[in-house]
Amino acid sequence: MSYLGYLGTMGASYYDYLIADQIIIPPSQQSAYREKIIYLPSFQANDSRRQISSRVFSRSDLGLPDEGFVYCCFNNNYKITPTIFDSWAKILLSVEGSVLLLYADNEEVKINLSREIEVRGVSGDRLIFAGRLSREEYLARYRAANLFLDTSPYNSGTTASDALWAGLPVLTFTGKSFSSRMGASILHAIGMPELVADSQKAYELLAIDLGNNPKKFEIIKAKLIKNRLATPLFDTQLFTRNLERSWLE
Repeated sequence: MSYLGYLGTMGASYYDYLIADQIIIPPSQQSAYREKIIYLPSFQANDSRRQISSRVFSRSDLGLPDEGFVYCCFNNNYKITPTIFDSWAKILLSVEGSVLLLYADNEEVKINLSREIEVRGVSGDRLIFAGRLSREEYLARYRAANLFLDTSPYNSGTTASDALWAGLPVLTFTGKSFSSRMGASILHAIGMPELVADSQKAYELLAIDLGNNPKKFEIIKAKLIKNRLATPLFDTQLFTRNLERSWLE
């Protein structure tokens, strides 16, 4: 059985099954997989007992400006493609005073990304970089941001659910591959399909709209808080029951 780690078919005869859901692998794509697909309501398992630090990060703690909409992406840097970076630059240029909070574990990343954002017409100081923290403080840090921007074609997986667990809305757009459909799967599992754009252009426009429309953003934020413990994504026991049932079938 194949699950997690490798996001696609193993293409090997000794793997009999692959766990997925109908968003990750639509029935029309089954022929591309060597394994038999075990469909669950949601493919991702989550631990509903994860602790979030009580620390409240101020904007100054993170080097953020006193005001302005804070976009965020804590994905590994190798997921940031020139194409997705183009979108992020357009978003920043369209939302006055906004910044983008990114994960960076070395100086080279900071130098390269700052240079690339300036090539796209955005001041380098609108990228704010954050390093490693303990697991609990890493989750708490998400609360200083407003909106998580997913990457593509390699979406967030655990990073997206981490953000949602901390109460940070995630915006994604859907591709054709397993790895480019994870964000959509996760957002459907928490009852937030309105944050799944159907194209990169729609992703840009929605990110801009949410950054410029505080009332609309607050509705999204409130819905996430309401759905967090009332939908399947973080219902560990429900996921376990569904998985056990699939094995018996």
